[in-house]
Amino acid sequence: MLKFTLILLSFCILSFADTEYAEPKPSIDNPRQIVFSVTEDTPQALDHILSVANNVLKFYGPEKVEMKIVAYSKGIKVLDRHNKTTAVRVDALMQYDVEFVACGNTMRTLHIKEEDLVEGSIIVTAGVVELLESVKAGWIYIKP
Repeated sequence: MLKFTLILLSFCILSFADTEYAEPKPSIDNPRQIVFSVTEDTPQALDHILSVANNVLKFYGPEKVEMKIVAYSKGIKVLDRHNKTTAVRVDALMQYDVEFVACGNTMRTLHIKEEDLVEGSIIVTAGVVELLESVKAGWIYIKP
C-alpha cells in the first residue's frame, strides 16, 4: 500500500510540473518570435489557429511574444471581414500586436480584394515565402 501511495504521489507531482523555459528565457527585450500558418478553411481549423495563438499569448504574456499568422490557400478565410465569428477574434489578437499576413497570390487566385480582409491585415506577395523568410530570420514555425 505504501508503494502504491508513493507512486500515486509521484504521478500527481509530475502531472502538475510547469513548463521550463529554454535559455534565453523570454522577456520584453528577447521575445519569443513565433510564426503560424493557416491553410484550411474549416470552422475547426480557423478556431484552432486562433485558440492556439491566444493560448501562447496567455502563457508567455503578450509583451514577451512577437507573433504572426500567415494565411494562404483556403486558410485566407480566417481574414474574411464578413465572417464575424473569426473577424472579431482576429481583431482582438491584433490588439495584442499579433500580425495577420495574407498571401497576395491566394488573393489574386480567389479574387479577394484588400477591402474583403479584416482591417489591419498585411498583404505580402507570397505567404509561403513569408514563412520561409521568417524561419530563416530565426522565428519559430508552428503548424497547429
